[in-house]
Amino acid sequence: MKLNCDLGESFGQYSLGCDEQAMPVIDMANIACGFHASDPNVMAQTLSLAKLHNVEIGAHPSYPDRQGFGRRSMHLSNTELTNLLHFQIATLEGMAKVQGLSLSYVKPHGALYNDMMANSELLNTIAQAIASYPCELKLMVLSRVNNSQAIQIAQKAGIELLFEVFADRQYTPDGSLVSRNLAGAVHDETKLLEQVSELKQFGTITTRDGSKLTLQCDSLCVHGDNPSAVAQIAKIKQIIGSNE
Repeated sequence: MKLNCDLGESFGQYSLGCDEQAMPVIDMANIACGFHASDPNVMAQTLSLAKLHNVEIGAHPSYPDRQGFGRRSMHLSNTELTNLLHFQIATLEGMAKVQGLSLSYVKPHGALYNDMMANSELLNTIAQAIASYPCELKLMVLSRVNNSQAIQIAQKAGIELLFEVFADRQYTPDGSLVSRNLAGAVHDETKLLEQVSELKQFGTITTRDGSKLTLQCDSLCVHGDNPSAVAQIAKIKQIIGSNE
């Protein structure tokens, strides 16, 4: 169970997140590609940190929505979205090659991620875009009760999937994330660690209505937004490594 984290989201004079503190304690870095955050200097610095700590790197593309931090949905044609993804992936891949690094996966950001999980046609477009990119990349998606549709789309496109679970988010019985607008949607540290412990020990999480949900988990999403979040990552690592 690898830990993945969104990093490289600073921009110009604006510093976001605790990348230097988070990078040493994660396994996979989802690196912003410039359309919701980041710039050339931030990309280079983030890639350098990943190289220093031997962290797997993935592209974290978004809708072209810097003002909204990629959290606003946009209606794009299949061609527009494909070109948008290729542009962002290629930008990060080129910067990575300069440092002797290679991308291994793609995890869409924000609204693009949520829209992908809600719309099978959009998921198919993204899968096909990744398949047509001239290097082998996996696609990270939200793990749900029934992943068959996502698996079928990926198999048709000829790509592999990585299924992720969110450490700090409350789930609905069907495996969707509870809206952040609802109380309790984001776990406090106690509930977060309880959720990780249950997932590690039993392969399940307890949903908002108290039922048990079995989820495939290739990677656990954690956060490096602030020092407290980074400290939580260290505690999560103790849990998921405790039964190895």
